[in-house]
Amino acid sequence: MNDLVIMKDQQAVTSSLQVAETFDKEHSKVMRAIEGIAKNGDTHQMFLKSSHINDQNGQSYPMYYMNRDGFTLLAMGFTGKKALKFKMQYIEAFNQLENEHKQHQIDTEELSPELKMFNQIFKSVANQELENKKLNHKVDNITEIVSLNTTDWRKTSQSIIRKIALAQGGYGAYKEVASDAYAETDRRAGANLKIRLTNLKKNRLANGMSRSKVDKTNKLDVIDGDKRLKEIYMAVVKDFAIKNKVWENEY
Repeated sequence: MNDLVIMKDQQAVTSSLQVAETFDKEHSKVMRAIEGIAKNGDTHQMFLKSSHINDQNGQSYPMYYMNRDGFTLLAMGFTGKKALKFKMQYIEAFNQLENEHKQHQIDTEELSPELKMFNQIFKSVANQELENKKLNHKVDNITEIVSLNTTDWRKTSQSIIRKIALAQGGYGAYKEVASDAYAETDRRAGANLKIRLTNLKKNRLANGMSRSKVDKTNKLDVIDGDKRLKEIYMAVVKDFAIKNKVWENEY
């Protein structure tokens, strides 16, 4: 039951994915319901937009976290005996997790002024360390993925670019983000991926590759053939990810 509700940013929340699974609904319908609620009221504190990676295709899709109030608004539209049962389970899960969290809280009002000051300093340092660990957990291994013996770097970089596009407002920004990443790679490497792509296509045609396959050749293929370019490109993607805080809401 505790899996229904988790702690995030010091409050008990559940996710649109968890709600869809529990109530046996399509996630897309749950998302539309949440967005409909958000349009008609001040609910920015109830619903927090985030994203998740689909295990089957490795792509990133939007999702929401919601607190107790957000879940209550959403669940008002769920009817029937089965729905009532699940609502009660959620209420119990929210209560249990919030009570456990309160039991671990310290009443800082009872501390001396000196200890209050040190407590605040400690919290600030601890929060910064946690944020750094969260970010490092996601991005520090990116350069390690870069290897001439694997193609994982492609999947990783494109997944990150999709997250960046989502952070900038939607998947429609994907082409623009990808183009900016190539342009920055050109700048850092002192290269011209467009010219290299043209030359690569010519070489592949000359070596007997079919026109259809040549037409599918792209700048990632150019990068794949140059270890230095690959390292620079992944560094660019990593820097873009940090700048756009693409993993900020995933914890």
